[in-house]
Amino acid sequence: MSLSMRRFLLPAAGLLLALPVLVNPATAALASNIPTCTVIADAVTDAILLRDGPSCDKPVSPFSTFKITLAVIGFDSGLLKDAHTPALPYDPALNVSLEPWRHTTDPTRWMKYSVVWYSQDLTRKLGLERFRGYIEALAYGNRDVSGDPGKDNGLSRAWLSSSLKISPMEQIDFLSRLGRGELPVSAEAQALAVAVQPVFTVADGWVVRGKTGTGHQRRADGSLDETRQNGWFVGWAEKDGRTVTFARLLEDDGPRQGPASFVARDSLLADLPILLAPEKLK
Repeated sequence: MSLSMRRFLLPAAGLLLALPVLVNPATAALASNIPTCTVIADAVTDAILLRDGPSCDKPVSPFSTFKITLAVIGFDSGLLKDAHTPALPYDPALNVSLEPWRHTTDPTRWMKYSVVWYSQDLTRKLGLERFRGYIEALAYGNRDVSGDPGKDNGLSRAWLSSSLKISPMEQIDFLSRLGRGELPVSAEAQALAVAVQPVFTVADGWVVRGKTGTGHQRRADGSLDETRQNGWFVGWAEKDGRTVTFARLLEDDGPRQGPASFVARDSLLADLPILLAPEKLK
């Protein structure tokens, strides 16, 4: 692998590589675990079943929830073949910090362990013109894949605390269109992209497919705030032939130990049986 390739694939700033954030509880108020937005919609009718929190229309970086979109693009372009192809070997020259990323990775493992270098390999092979064309066609968020100002890094990090942004309501719109097979790509690509998402079983028989995303916030001046995270959990829940789409966003108001996305995920999985109780869905 060339030096230029290694630079392209190195994980970008703004992503939580060493996921725990070390803070001193005696000197810093830890972040709240209260989500700033939770949205649940009927995946067929688009009816909003729940909208709660002040940030549901706020565009923020998608972080690794964007892997869902990259899976759609990858399968439609032919760069991804099926759930286990291609299986790309890990290059030790990348020197990534997370042990689960230091393995041969296929599309299923890519999603399970949120392997950033696999995403960046995919976007590099696409090239900026095709990448931008897909994002425009898919009407994803603000459609801005330019990357950091003046750095020409949109291919490797537009979705990581950078130019590409999406709100929880826009996540719902995109995921609902994907779940119904309505995106302007092949039906097979959409089905495969959904199929490789991690699966969770929660109480009352709901089966969840969803993706987390975590990264650092930006300050008003555009600088990276490494003391505060945003955490996403987005996807679909299905039971007895009914499917809903969900998005939960957690925006830290202080330092946190561990990834905010895990809090968003675990809290939503715990909340779903209550939020999706039959009396709530009528």
